[in-house]
Amino acid sequence: MNCIIIDDEATARAIVVQLCSNIKSLNVLADFPDAIQSMKFLNQNEVDLIFLDIHMPDFTGFDFIQTLKNPPKIILTTSDPQFAIDAFEYECIIDYLVKPILLPRFKKAVTKAENTALTTAVKKSTTAKKDVSSTGDVLYVNIDRRLIKIEIPSIYLIEAKGDYILIKTEDKNYTVHSTLKKIEDKLSDSVFLKVHRSYVINVKKIIDIEDNSVLIKKDVIPVSRSNRPELMKRLNLL
Repeated sequence: MNCIIIDDEATARAIVVQLCSNIKSLNVLADFPDAIQSMKFLNQNEVDLIFLDIHMPDFTGFDFIQTLKNPPKIILTTSDPQFAIDAFEYECIIDYLVKPILLPRFKKAVTKAENTALTTAVKKSTTAKKDVSSTGDVLYVNIDRRLIKIEIPSIYLIEAKGDYILIKTEDKNYTVHSTLKKIEDKLSDSVFLKVHRSYVINVKKIIDIEDNSVLIKKDVIPVSRSNRPELMKRLNLL
């Protein structure tokens, strides 16, 4: 797990870094003397776990958590035990460590964070599988708690849009909470091809190819350099 440490005391940060070095699954990306300095780093890097002090100048640990839109797992590290009850108000807080922190207790907290992360991943996987399922030439998508049937041959384009995918068919478009990878696994490799990190196309629906793009219906789709050779192999060229 990638982690960062936020504590205004240099000695305290060094201790947590040392504790982390005893656990192979932890990768300390950085440490910060205050929460504000960590915000830019969090916007640009993927972090699984934060070791966070509560008492810091100007900006407490709890203040910091409230600024995070999708907070990672957090283990509080503090010399003050009186905020343990407050910590239960936050789903992202996995454990509450009171300084001085001993290695056995530290390992227990990290194990709890790892188990929570694993459980979350399994739940997301299960949910994603329910969002898209296929049977033969038919695909079922979960939209507003309804299973909608889509004829797979009618699909000509699938586009990734953040946590959602847009499925375009001859008759209608569907927005589904899923990933491009999940739906790729349910489609025929002989018909559908990922031509770009954000697009899967139905090769049979291609109208035109020019340079590094293909025309399907009225959509001009970029073709990445790495995927172009496979696209050319699929075409029945004279």
